[in-house]
Amino acid sequence: MAVFKYTAMDSSGNEKKGKIEAETEQAAIAALKAKSLFPTVIKKVGGDRKKSDKSASGGKKKKGLLDINIGTPKIPNKILTLFTRQLAILLDAGLPLIRALRTLERQSKNKIAKKIISETADNVEGGFTFSESLAKNPKSFDFLYVNMIKAGESAGALEIILNRLASFMEKTQKIVGKVKSAMIYPIVVITVATLVTAMLMVFIVPKFKKIFEDLLSGMPLPKLTEFVIAISDLLMNRIYFIIIGIILLIVIYKVLKKTKSGLYWTDYIKYRMPLFGPIIAKSSISRFSRTLGTLMASGVPVLSGLLIVRDTASNSLVKNAVQSVHDAVKEGEGISAPLAASKVFPDMVVSMIEVGEETGKLPEMLVKIADTYDDEVDNAVDALTSMIEPLMIVGMALVVGTIVIGMFLPLIKIMESLGS
Repeated sequence: MAVFKYTAMDSSGNEKKGKIEAETEQAAIAALKAKSLFPTVIKKVGGDRKKSDKSASGGKKKKGLLDINIGTPKIPNKILTLFTRQLAILLDAGLPLIRALRTLERQSKNKIAKKIISETADNVEGGFTFSESLAKNPKSFDFLYVNMIKAGESAGALEIILNRLASFMEKTQKIVGKVKSAMIYPIVVITVATLVTAMLMVFIVPKFKKIFEDLLSGMPLPKLTEFVIAISDLLMNRIYFIIIGIILLIVIYKVLKKTKSGLYWTDYIKYRMPLFGPIIAKSSISRFSRTLGTLMASGVPVLSGLLIVRDTASNSLVKNAVQSVHDAVKEGEGISAPLAASKVFPDMVVSMIEVGEETGKLPEMLVKIADTYDDEVDNAVDALTSMIEPLMIVGMALVVGTIVIGMFLPLIKIMESLGS
């Protein structure tokens, strides 16, 4: 008899943790399901189940629900979205699930997707539910994906849930792509400007410095020229210290992100920073609204939906806000009041959610909020791109112009001395 440590959700969406004794992992999962608990994590912590596994499978180890292959690569997001949409179409056309999976397996050009679809179909044929089979590949099918499929299986509307899931993934990819495109342009411009400036300071300025020393020996240089030469000397003589400093800053940032308080403050800075902060905030609100709205429309209880949203949120401020909402709803309160208290969500979002609660159309209202904020992200990205371009040009002109003027001022003195 083995001992398994588990984390599971009950029918009300509350998270439960504990230990259970069972012969095999599959038996432990069955026992939890008999108690109306859906395990999200299960791990053996004691006992020896080798013998029982062999006897149950004729000498071969039997795979449990969460016997996860950690080394399995992830299906690319675009291919996963396409797989979800195609599976919904096939099921809607009346094909059985296993036949639909085998059809998509044959058609798939991606080796990773082909392998994972094949494994999923094998598990379904072996008696596991579709959601249990997907849960074996958490890198490709995350907590949100698996729970929406589970809700679709429970409601007997798997093709409808798959269509909603595909639409959700398509819109999420679109908004993520917009945000990334907004980030790429300034990063490229800053990188090019930094390289150009470094080349001028390392290769050009030292040659001018030598000319000035030869032709203007004993004469004071203009303050601007001295400043430019000092920066050049710093780069030439202290370059290793600068590199080490940059590496240390990166390491400190990585270490901070691994601590709860450090992650919160780095996310807080991102959320509040000028220019990019509003885009990050709006995209986070859109993701929260669309995820919770899609889950609730798919039949997932609000408490379970809030836990899924919390676990899939990419920003600590949003995670904390959703956790406070979950705790309040668990005590019988509504969603809008704790959202307003978190100070993370704008008043307009809170008001729309409050209206959705009062009218009984919260899922639809959440999707409308997501659509609204998707449009706002598009507009913010376009405005940022149009604003950053002239700012970057002016910034590069100032940096390069300072270096050029700093080197040109002493040349005037040299020409004057040569003329006299």
